[in-house]
Amino acid sequence: MKKTDAQRQCRADGRRSNVRSRREAASVSSAIVLVTQLGRYDQTEMTPMRALAFDAYGTLFDVLSVTSLCEELFPGQGIALAHLWRSKQLQYSWLRSLMGRYQDFWQLTEDGLVYATKALKLPLTPDSRTRLMEAYLTLTPFADVVPALRAGKLLGLRLAILSNGSPRMLEAAVTSAGITAWFDAIISVDDLNVFKPSPCVYRRLAEVLNHDVEEIGFVSANSWDVNGAGSAGLRTFWIQRAIGEPEEELGYPATATIRSLAELSGVVG
Repeated sequence: MKKTDAQRQCRADGRRSNVRSRREAASVSSAIVLVTQLGRYDQTEMTPMRALAFDAYGTLFDVLSVTSLCEELFPGQGIALAHLWRSKQLQYSWLRSLMGRYQDFWQLTEDGLVYATKALKLPLTPDSRTRLMEAYLTLTPFADVVPALRAGKLLGLRLAILSNGSPRMLEAAVTSAGITAWFDAIISVDDLNVFKPSPCVYRRLAEVLNHDVEEIGFVSANSWDVNGAGSAGLRTFWIQRAIGEPEEELGYPATATIRSLAELSGVVG
């Protein structure tokens, strides 16, 4: 199927599945019994989980690990640049999806960097531009990542990454972090030419892993991402890395909320 055809099919599938997804999400939510602040729930009435997929940026890899380089290049502006850069990167993914004008995540990341430096009136030289972009290929993984992946494998789950990142970006990041061997699949949105939270992105997991969506869990530190996966019928786990951060008001809250990946095995095992 050509990419343009895949996009058309994705949009058509999204429209047809909207009502069904709401019904499925409501069904899953009714089966959840919260018993602690960590979001533990009773799985006795739920389909057994066969696979677990992780978002990449902000979940496995610390996107703000570029802050030190930002500060080195632009003293006193490092934090502001890192945060605005990330914000524009995400905004451009949503806007380009709505516009139907896809560019891969590497280009969006560069566009976000250019915007952020212009907004903060920072002189972005060719050298500093190259250094900052290359930093995205070696983002620091969170300390709780490897223990969580090990626990997932011990539970007999197939593990995957589902990310907006381009294949090159994801390959570089997992290689740099030394975690490639843990994953059965690393899935980029590039095959679909549309970004999360389009429902067809999450349903791509079922195709690649050869499991029903009800058998797949999805983990993200981004609440909007969790809501997107939940609306597509997946069981979802929100990593609330910032204490006190509220969930997005999109109607598909997390199946369970935890504070770090270290707690993940307690809610999926």
